[in-house]
Amino acid sequence: MKSLKRHYALMILGAVLLLLPLVLPNNYYYDIAIRMAINAIIVLGLNLLIGFAGQISLGHAGFVGIGAYASAILPTYFGWHPILAMAAGSAIASAIAAIVARPIFRLKGHYLAMATLGLGMIIAMVIKNEGTYTGGPDGMSVAALGLMGFEISGEKQWYWVLAATLVFSFWAARNLIDSPFGRALRALHGSEVASQVMGVDVVRYKVAIFVLSAFFASLMGSVTAHYIGFVTPNIADFFHSIELVTMVVIGGMASIYGSLIGAVLLTALPQALSTFEGWETVAFGSILMLSMIFMPKGLVPTLAARFRRNERDDL
Repeated sequence: MKSLKRHYALMILGAVLLLLPLVLPNNYYYDIAIRMAINAIIVLGLNLLIGFAGQISLGHAGFVGIGAYASAILPTYFGWHPILAMAAGSAIASAIAAIVARPIFRLKGHYLAMATLGLGMIIAMVIKNEGTYTGGPDGMSVAALGLMGFEISGEKQWYWVLAATLVFSFWAARNLIDSPFGRALRALHGSEVASQVMGVDVVRYKVAIFVLSAFFASLMGSVTAHYIGFVTPNIADFFHSIELVTMVVIGGMASIYGSLIGAVLLTALPQALSTFEGWETVAFGSILMLSMIFMPKGLVPTLAARFRRNERDDL
């Protein structure tokens, strides 16, 4: 039954992505849809870390920045092919995550949050202050992404690339959660002591999921850089990290569907607030605060629980 539901969810997502271009009137809406897909893929990885494993990260935009600047620097200064640069960025981000994960995840609660925040700030400061290769605060241009003579350009082409990547990422995340690895993540979220008693290597699983989420973030950072054609240090700043965490919390922690909904809603929100310049930060903070008060489990889990309750009442 669970396998059937998983296939239905994947088919529904695929159908929505296939039909969505029929109602997108121009490239502006394609652009928003592309950004939604990019954020959704990052948030899928981040939700595995925060929602399922119970480990906070307030500096995840730093990994996005590593991927973006790897795709900008390596082809521009060293002549690397964009695909190789993208792979190198993901490898660097994963390596950094693996190195810092063990000492960081010995911490708990506020100390863990501050440590991950510090990591993200260090990466952002290095990108901003290393003007020789990164262009400093002004940023730098990024080479086009191509493979075997075919160059991805234009919103419509990028839309289909990101749609296919999103479907694959959703499928992979669902299968991971239903695997023994996913069950181990949920177990250590519930109780690390009980997980250790049952033979779960808590440290190894924490490191593995942190590395995986960093890989997702870096890969999408590279994609973002190639899609926009220009990258600035803002992609790695603290506010971007908070945006990503807010998407996880609003959509629903420990909910794959919640990752998609949170990314869609909070990617569209800045567009709705574009006429009120400077108020995005206030809006994100207010939404996060109200969600934690009234929907601590997030939008999708809260609505699902209410729906099940109504079904029982009808019976």
